[in-house]
Formats: sequence, structure tokens, C-alpha cells
Amino acid sequence: MVMQPELDPAVGPMVPELYELSKIRRELPDTYTLALSAQNGASLSYAAGQFNMLYAFGVGEVPISVSGDPARPGPLLHTIRAVGATTRALCAMKPGAVVGVRGPFGRPWPVEEYSGCDVVVVAGGLGLAPVRSALYHVLEHRRDYGRVVLLYGTRTPRDILYGRELQRWRGRFDLDVEVTVDHAAGERFENVGVVTQLVPPARFDPDEAVAFVCGPEVMMRFTVQKLLQRGLDASRIFLSMERNMKCAIGSCGHCQFGPNFVCKDGPVFSFADVAHLFRIREV
Repeated sequence: MVMQPELDPAVGPMVPELYELSKIRRELPDTYTLALSAQNGASLSYAAGQFNMLYAFGVGEVPISVSGDPARPGPLLHTIRAVGATTRALCAMKPGAVVGVRGPFGRPWPVEEYSGCDVVVVAGGLGLAPVRSALYHVLEHRRDYGRVVLLYGTRTPRDILYGRELQRWRGRFDLDVEVTVDHAAGERFENVGVVTQLVPPARFDPDEAVAFVCGPEVMMRFTVQKLLQRGLDASRIFLSMERNMKCAIGSCGHCQFGPNFVCKDGPVFSFADVAHLFRIREV
């Protein structure tokens, strides 16, 4: 048994709280959702779009968006793809393991600010996880919004994240859900192609809509172009720019994005605020 250090939360924002892995769910062959419960029994309040730093003792720390429902106290949900040493360690843990958690950090999706508007969510691949909390908020306050549209794209049918939940959402009369895959891999699938092709026919009023976009940067770049062509104002298009975050408090500089720090000025940005940076490669 690996002994975990006793941590004093009064030391500062760089010291994690101890959480226990209460449940782990395999979403895809390399992707898992971790449910984390505070050892002291407390529930962590967070806003849709914020992230936590998850620490695998003896391995490292990574930033992961909270993908659960902000209105429901209980275990924190984080959906993680095993792509590096720390994420592989987290995804290999068994229930009862201890994880360090710092957070929540960052600027959330402006869901309350745009009450009364149509909501368009465009996600690619694992990018569905950071926007899921925004969808939960909108659906729980459904009467406060106009038309709600979810456009989701991934590589193949086998790479669809939260498949069962997407099926339930597609059964709702107050939510438009369209899913596309880059390659159908010999399977019959309704939409085949990149997710940006779903934007032009989507039903929403561009003068009264707000868009939340998350996915690979190239996907977000072309999605923004399609949304602008539909007539959305750049100030009403929001992107989650999770990348290179190490400290989460704007101290280390790893996540600097032009004059901004993604960890404290984002991860959610208005496209109007970062449009000039999107034109510069490798910023």
C-alpha cells in the first residue's frame, strides 16, 4: 500500500485537497470518467466550464475540466483520455485510490449572462466533456432559453463520447442534437463528415444566439468561420482554450496565450477577445 502525504489546505492554492476515487467508468477504450469524493465529506462548488488540477501522487498533475452538473452536489466528474504519464496513472486507478484536487479554476461558460438566447454548442471529440456542464445548466433551466442545439463530431462511431446520454438527449423535443463522424468505417451513419458541415443547416437565430465551442484548435477555427458566416457576432462565440496549463494561478507562464494566461483569464474566451491570436500559428 502506497502511503499518501498529509496535506495542509491552509498552505495555499498549490496544495491539493485529498479526494477518493469513488467510481471509474470506461467511456471509450482510452477514455474514462472519474468520480471523486472529498475525504472530508465536503462538496466542491464550481461553475460550468471551470477546471480542476488533478494530482496523481508520485506521477504528476494535469488540468481537467469538470464534466458533471454544477447544480448537483456530490462526486466531482472528470472525463480523461489516457495520453500521458499522469493521465494514464489516473485512468489506471481503482476505486478507493486517493487523488489530489486543486480548484476550481478559470472563467466559466457565460450561461447565465445569455439567458433568453438560443444556445448553440459545437464540440469535437473529447471536447464534449468541457461543454457538458454548460448543457446541464441550460437543460435544467430550459424555460430560460430559446432553441438549444448540440452539434457533435468525432472520428468514427466507436469514438462517440457519452453515447447513451446523447441518445437520451436526442429523444428530447426541446433539444436539437446532430452527430457526425469523419469516417463511418463501413457502418451506416446518418451524418458523415466534419462537424463544421452541421453549422449551416442548424436551426437557430444568429441575431439571438450564443455559441459555445470546444475541440481541437483546427476544428474550433473552422467552426468559428462557419458561425460568423451564419451571422453570429464574434463577441457571442465562446471557446474553451484548455492548453499547457501547469500551475492554474498564472504563475508559471506555460499557458500564456498572447497577453493572456489561459488558466486565469480563460479557459473560456470570447472569440472577439482572441481573434487576432487565432491568425498566428503556434501562439
